[in-house]
Amino acid sequence: MRLALFTDTYVPQMNGVALTLGRLTDHLNRRGVEHLVFTPKCTDEMAYSELIRPVPSVPFFLYPECRIALPNFMSMRSELDRFRPHLLHMATPFNIGLCGLHYARKHRISHVASYHTHFDRYLTYYRMKRAVPLYWTYMKWFHQSCDATFVPSTDTMQQLHAQGFDRMLLWSRGVDCALYTPEKHTNAVRERYGITAPYLLLYVGRIAPEKDIDTLSAVMRTLPDSLKERVHWLIVGDGPQLDELREQAPNNVTFAGYKQGEELAEIYASSDLFVFPSSTETFGNVVQEAMASGLPVIAANSGGVRDMIVPGQTGTLCEPRQPESFIRAIDEFVHAPEHWADFRHEARSFALGRSWEAIFDRLLEDYEQIIDARQLGSKLGFYTA
Repeated sequence: MRLALFTDTYVPQMNGVALTLGRLTDHLNRRGVEHLVFTPKCTDEMAYSELIRPVPSVPFFLYPECRIALPNFMSMRSELDRFRPHLLHMATPFNIGLCGLHYARKHRISHVASYHTHFDRYLTYYRMKRAVPLYWTYMKWFHQSCDATFVPSTDTMQQLHAQGFDRMLLWSRGVDCALYTPEKHTNAVRERYGITAPYLLLYVGRIAPEKDIDTLSAVMRTLPDSLKERVHWLIVGDGPQLDELREQAPNNVTFAGYKQGEELAEIYASSDLFVFPSSTETFGNVVQEAMASGLPVIAANSGGVRDMIVPGQTGTLCEPRQPESFIRAIDEFVHAPEHWADFRHEARSFALGRSWEAIFDRLLEDYEQIIDARQLGSKLGFYTA
């Protein structure tokens, strides 16, 4: 199998899509699958492996951390002609993905897309709600010829089904349970950040409007005094709303910036509760990382996190964008620490069943079936919403 992958974000960028695709290509290397990756070039100084084809790009005006690719289709076509892919995977519906889609349609090659982000909800957060109908018209056009659309959760599948999508397959996400484990707990985290409160509440993710940071800010500011003096917040991440969140934050909040690897694993394992207000997640990788680390999760009852959190067992689901609902959940946990051991055990047990290796091997099986089905002119079986 020769696979061509098209994406607008890739490692070393720090987001769920980039990290997932980075892990995917690592798995392709281990399995001996030939592949090329077309992705925006971040800086002139960055070195790329021989399997990466960096494309010129510019920062996205709404979100400078994201890049808008400026692909040269003639150059990409020459690369693809030499590579002769069996399947093209578009992990973005935008410029780079359009080039891949055009090539696949013209040469009648097996091609799939994966849906990673609810951009329709992002448009609402960035005051562009009027563009939502146009967005869905475009997305349905983009996906209509694909042999399959991979989605990360059953909730996302249901959302797309309601919009008229078909031919969907579930491509879930794994978690590294050797990296993210309760065994990484260390008092050094509290010492490093000067935390003395009994309970450490953690948020990990982008500090941006679409993550419902306004809800997080409201929760931190309006916790009753009896709770405020017992908890300390550790905020891990960066983004366009960071300065605003800093200005609004009470004294029991510490901002740690971007973290990854062992340092992030220690922060997860050394915290007590994971609080995640985002209602726009197609999956929620950080939620699964927290669960692997043995953390109960308090999250919005929306999106892909609903596939992971079992209320009363691995955490609590709250009303999206309702700070009072999150405050009640935090209050219940803080006043019932005798139940935390059970929550930690259940969260860890769930994560242990979600290995990356099994998930990527299943994806490779789906790739092979899609290629065979097109060659034989047969129909592929699909999951239903």
